[in-house]
Amino acid sequence: MTHIIEEIVRKHILPAENYILGFADLTGLLQNKFQGFNYGISIGRKLNYRIVDKIIEGPTLEYYTHYRQINKDLDLLTKSISEDLNKYNIETLNIDTTVSTAELDSVYFNTLRTDLSHKMVATRAGLGWIGKTDLFISKELGPRLRLVSILLKTPLVPLSDPVDNSHCGNCSICVDICPAKAANGKLWNITVDREEFFDAFKCRNKCAEFGLTRLGLDARICGICVAACPIGHNGTGN
Repeated sequence: MTHIIEEIVRKHILPAENYILGFADLTGLLQNKFQGFNYGISIGRKLNYRIVDKIIEGPTLEYYTHYRQINKDLDLLTKSISEDLNKYNIETLNIDTTVSTAELDSVYFNTLRTDLSHKMVATRAGLGWIGKTDLFISKELGPRLRLVSILLKTPLVPLSDPVDNSHCGNCSICVDICPAKAANGKLWNITVDREEFFDAFKCRNKCAEFGLTRLGLDARICGICVAACPIGHNGTGN
């Protein structure tokens, strides 16, 4: 069944060079609300490098617009993939790329943790690790991507081994450049909680400030560490 599922998904993620794909066994890792959905499909969509490269002192309106469009495209993509999977009686649960600003400031205000972490699914799928500023770092694209997940009840055989440790080493570029000073430089691994290496509240506040001062919007966005990370930096294309 894994082969059939992979074939269906790959039919949708074109051109292939713009995407990364992995399957994850999430048994025991999810909230009770996802009971039975123990397997995940992780899909990453490459951001436009030209747009990302323009982020120097803060987000641009072009980056904000592109970021939102990629999120919308990924949500539509998972809907199409699920419709095809459902034809094979494969039950699916799509997890949107992100939550709204209103939800971030109300439902998730106290913890800044959503019900399911796309980054966790992606690390379990072997696609990469968590960087020092809490970015997901893809082996191929670095942090220059957006993630989305589909949960399944149907067992999946992972395409790669899970990633349990950071590969950032001694690099501290993102830590040094972070305008919120939200990271302390500690390396992530699966036993390290986010609060031990990254202050998401400092990040959120700076992102909100950038939204108002640079974009004139009630938005939470930055992108400085995305642009600064050397991993995947030499990639090209849209």
